[in-house]
Amino acid sequence: MSRIDAKFAQLRAENRKAFVAYIMAGDTDYDTGLAVTKGLPAAGVDIIELGLPFTDPMADGTTIQLAGQRALEGGQNLEKTLHYAREFRKSDDTTPIVLMGYYNPIYSRGVDRFLADAVAAGIDGLIIVDLPPEEDEELCIPAQAAGINFIRLATPTTDDKRLPTVLQNTSGFVYYVSVTGITGTAAAQTADVAPEVARIKAATDLPVIVGFGIRTPDAAEAIAGIADGAVVGSAIVEKIGAGDSVEDVLAFVKALADGTHRA
Repeated sequence: MSRIDAKFAQLRAENRKAFVAYIMAGDTDYDTGLAVTKGLPAAGVDIIELGLPFTDPMADGTTIQLAGQRALEGGQNLEKTLHYAREFRKSDDTTPIVLMGYYNPIYSRGVDRFLADAVAAGIDGLIIVDLPPEEDEELCIPAQAAGINFIRLATPTTDDKRLPTVLQNTSGFVYYVSVTGITGTAAAQTADVAPEVARIKAATDLPVIVGFGIRTPDAAEAIAGIADGAVVGSAIVEKIGAGDSVEDVLAFVKALADGTHRA
């Protein structure tokens, strides 16, 4: 059982929904990003999504694009991002870490080398937004063989014909993108999301977590009430980018986590 599977089993036993927090590794600098990462579990985060900075983040809006630029300008790269996980694992061996990003840095490193390093660093899952199911042999299947969950995105445009293909080889959980478009733009609407989550859950036993467009504790609570959990990214990254202290960022994260856990 992976850390992700174990976390969802624990949450089900406690009748709680999952709160997933996204931050960009290396934002605004290496030490700040690592401090925020280490503080996330105590703030109520059930699963950490660790963003891998990349020069061409096609799925991301301005907020996360800028975070990636800040991280890259500070020298953040794949090796340093894996080091985040290694440092985190010195004090926490249970909170799942999902690496979220794009395929190019992994391809450049080499898939076999990357997977060996990711396992050693304590990475539990991958969300690689520019690798469709048709490319599963490239990374998805090798990752699963290495014991790393490969988490797929479903979107409002994933129709019933496409959904089985998206769910094929997916593990850990399904990430439902609540809006059409990029991160940090439109707000998630419960009335629109609820039937889509139900449709996905009818096709898989995996938990369905909803992200994109969730910015407040109340919104997190509402979305978690119709899914297995909620993801917040841009709203947290905005706080980091604005220069808020680590303590203030984590206080905001705790409010979001509390909202989710009320669902």
